[in-house]
Amino acid sequence: MIPKKNPNVDVGRNSSLYFAIGLIIMLSITYSMIQYKSYDIKKDSSELVEMQEEFEDDIPIVNHETLPPPPPPAAAPEIIVVVEDIDEVEETVIESTETTQEEQIADYVAVEEVYVEEVEEEIEVPFSVVEHVPVFPGCTGDNNDELKACFEKKILNHVMKTFKYPDRAMEMGLRGKVYVLFAVGTDGYITNIRTRGPEKILEDEAVRIIASLPKMTPGMQRGKPVKVPYSLPINFKLIQQ
Repeated sequence: MIPKKNPNVDVGRNSSLYFAIGLIIMLSITYSMIQYKSYDIKKDSSELVEMQEEFEDDIPIVNHETLPPPPPPAAAPEIIVVVEDIDEVEETVIESTETTQEEQIADYVAVEEVYVEEVEEEIEVPFSVVEHVPVFPGCTGDNNDELKACFEKKILNHVMKTFKYPDRAMEMGLRGKVYVLFAVGTDGYITNIRTRGPEKILEDEAVRIIASLPKMTPGMQRGKPVKVPYSLPINFKLIQQ
């Protein structure tokens, strides 16, 4: 038989109540401590300012008498000299250049004859279609094709003979192909030299070579001398030794 405890003396009988009361008390204390504010007590301080009596210096009052400005000098009397008119002055009358309705307009001048000066236009015919190609000095042939072949051969020989690689271009390692376009004029001289290349130094050398070509017999078209353009590539190439 298990003995039973007296419910009045049971310690854990109201434990939940005690826990709730203790929790409320702790929260109240914590809240009060959080809300508590403290202030620094400032001590009143006093400062002492000593004032000294200002020293006043008596400044003497000086009266400056302002003198009036001196009177202006007396002006010299004006002397008026009357000169009699000796020479008569001729007045120039300016005539008006405006016309009036009554003024008659001069008759126009008739032109009986007008002289028109004829200027021969310089005709340019390509090298491939011109009737008679320009003749290089020393070239001979029975027909136009033979003269063309001789012209091209002489041009090539001239380039190879007068060609000189520029020293500056060799030092800089410049190379490339320069296209030269020129024309054999109606008087047989070389004109209108134009170049297109990779470097200005190479183009100048190409111009020098073509400009040194000799005078030729001009090309002919329908019995009249014509300008014949011609193009030539010059290849500048360095050969490593």
